[in-house]
Amino acid sequence: MNAAPGDETGRSARQPEGPRPGAPTPSAEPPTHESIADRYRRRADDFEAKIAAVSAPALWQRASPCADWTARDVVGHVIDMHGVMLRPFRRGLSPAPSLKTDPLGAFRAARADVEAVLENPVLAATPADAPVEGMTAAEHIDQVVSDDLVVHGWDLARATGQDSAMHPGDVRRIWEATSQMPPEELDQLRTPEAFGPGVIVFGPEVLVPADAPLPDRLLGMLGRDPHWSA
Repeated sequence: MNAAPGDETGRSARQPEGPRPGAPTPSAEPPTHESIADRYRRRADDFEAKIAAVSAPALWQRASPCADWTARDVVGHVIDMHGVMLRPFRRGLSPAPSLKTDPLGAFRAARADVEAVLENPVLAATPADAPVEGMTAAEHIDQVVSDDLVVHGWDLARATGQDSAMHPGDVRRIWEATSQMPPEELDQLRTPEAFGPGVIVFGPEVLVPADAPLPDRLLGMLGRDPHWSA
């Protein structure tokens, strides 16, 4: 999902956490049975590792596969979408480091807010502020910001020269959910601001060969050129 990235410079600093042990590598296959919380945690570990691996400040200003966005903008968008996940509770993100000076700390703070929801059974079961009726806050997180971590992780990796491989299981899961949508629903998702000011869920489809690898077909369906490079 895409949305106009916000500027997190108004947040106050929070002490960054240390490395998270046991984070899976992008080539590892996800467990067959994952809870929503475990899936989010695994994907957030991967995204956090990509932020931490940006090796030079200048890389944050590089273009990304998302039109008009820099690598920093990609992280800003992901943080903003974490804030959207808190709307059912009528609250925003907690104070956090500045996206401009500490993207890693800013993401960790937003992540902690969402994990607090997933770890609380009452909050996780709260009806979501989402276009789909009957969805819980946990399901909304799973289908929106958790999936965002996979696809925008690819964006961030491509923009900053990292390994952009996505988990095969994540690719299959997102492909199966998205490719089964009715054409009119996909058209709505590709319509700028259909779900609110500044929100663009998918970009225009990029056509790829029907026999292309599944990751390429997924990226094309979500509006990305699979062969994009910075």
